[in-house]
Amino acid sequence: MKHITYKTSGTCSQLIDITLDDNDIIQEVSFLGGCNGNLQGIGQLVKGMHRDQVISKLQGIRCGYKNTSCPDQLARALQQA
Repeated sequence: MKHITYKTSGTCSQLIDITLDDNDIIQEVSFLGGCNGNLQGIGQLVKGMHRDQVISKLQGIRCGYKNTSCPDQLARALQQA
């Protein structure tokens, strides 16, 4: 198992905690701060998915006028894993 704690940048959430198994399958994702219901939903939707699949789906998503978003920050965290 791998545990990642990622400090976000440019979003309302401040931190993402991620747990991956040895095959890079997401076991758990939780966000600190941000839109609680939406971020819980993202965490549930990506659970059981391979890290690379989540990166390809979420990378580059923007939030309004910002150059990033919570989903994009999740993709960035997974890229560092």
